[in-house]
Amino acid sequence: MRKRAAHRVVTTDKQIREAIARANEFARHDRLARAVKYDRGSDRVVIEMGDGVIVSIPRTQLEGLEDAARRNLSKIELLGGGSGLHWPELNVDHYVPGILNGIFGTKKWMAELGRLGGSVTSAAKAAAARRNGKKGGRPKATAA
Repeated sequence: MRKRAAHRVVTTDKQIREAIARANEFARHDRLARAVKYDRGSDRVVIEMGDGVIVSIPRTQLEGLEDAARRNLSKIELLGGGSGLHWPELNVDHYVPGILNGIFGTKKWMAELGRLGGSVTSAAKAAAARRNGKKGGRPKATAA
């Protein structure tokens, strides 16, 4: 029997400091929820933000909640210090900053994820794009 090589990831103190700095920067710009509830009367999810602002969204506009039974909507948990909402009985999660930006799910949500992913820049990504450009650009798709 062949022995598998053990892989070990080494994280430097510098990488840890940089990760903490990125997390702190993210936290400074992100708005977090302080409380959340489902209002049966208006059929809306009501989010109270840390700064006191209250946001109310029709639950039919939130992906995964549109067809849910009302009895399953009232149990909502705050995750990540208020950055996420979780409905344990429905296994549905939503990202609070996404909701605040009008990204509730479905096609619009996926388009925003693609836009954000495509906007990530790094020296490695720029170098790869230059190398690819020298080869004639992105290869054409081929039929499988």
